[in-house]
Amino acid sequence: MANYSDTGLGKHTAYSEQYDASLLQPISRSKARQQESGGELPFVGSDFWTAFEISWLNSDGLPQVAIGEFSFPCTSDSIIESKSFKLYLNSLIQTKYPSKQAVTDLLTVDLSHACGEDVGVVLYDLAEYAGFHAISEPQGICLDQRGVSIDTYEPDNKFLIANKREVITETLYSHLLKTNCPVTDQPDWASVYVSYSGPRIDKDGLLKYIVSYRQHQDFHEQCVEQIFTDIMQCCSPFELSVYARYMRRGGLDINPFRSTTSTVPPVWRQVRQ
Repeated sequence: MANYSDTGLGKHTAYSEQYDASLLQPISRSKARQQESGGELPFVGSDFWTAFEISWLNSDGLPQVAIGEFSFPCTSDSIIESKSFKLYLNSLIQTKYPSKQAVTDLLTVDLSHACGEDVGVVLYDLAEYAGFHAISEPQGICLDQRGVSIDTYEPDNKFLIANKREVITETLYSHLLKTNCPVTDQPDWASVYVSYSGPRIDKDGLLKYIVSYRQHQDFHEQCVEQIFTDIMQCCSPFELSVYARYMRRGGLDINPFRSTTSTVPPVWRQVRQ
């Protein structure tokens, strides 16, 4: 497992009351992937973050609040360590800005500089966000009530089996994905959606595989990339998308999406978010 002792995870926190972009801590994706950078990735996609605790002062000193959505391309040099992202957002709280657009522009510049590629930033007023992001689920088959016996809680791709004599297009999903932070060991809860075209994936096996992450330690992005890679290698779909909607911690949720066909997933907000 990679060493993240150079980040702020698991350490004493000092909060800044004024804007400070230096709080952002990049982690190279090659380090997180535990491989050398370079070579073509087997997927496209982005990490979609939602920040529910964004605030600043307007020119008259009146607090403003917003919900932010951020898209980090999976091809960026670095990811942003999540605790540092929270501290960075908190540093805006007592700083004055003339408009929401000024804050959006600032976040775009700082985050793009930190991760090494253009980051998408949208700030929503609360009424706007409620109108655009209804709670829903995509069309698909939930695996969670299947009658399976499970005794494996570390990732094991032997459960991934496909029937090559039967080709299908479908979406399978589970709300039972749980992983752990690789530094603090805090639990991370998620729903994971697997959309594919190709040999029919065995549903019991996929559920067992998803549950096998229950004691696994890694960042959200790496768990989704491993799930994507294992399904591609073991089941040989023609097309594949894997999307995990993780529950928020500290006002942030992180939702990695990896696909052979699209860089943007369907838009919805999962009920636990």
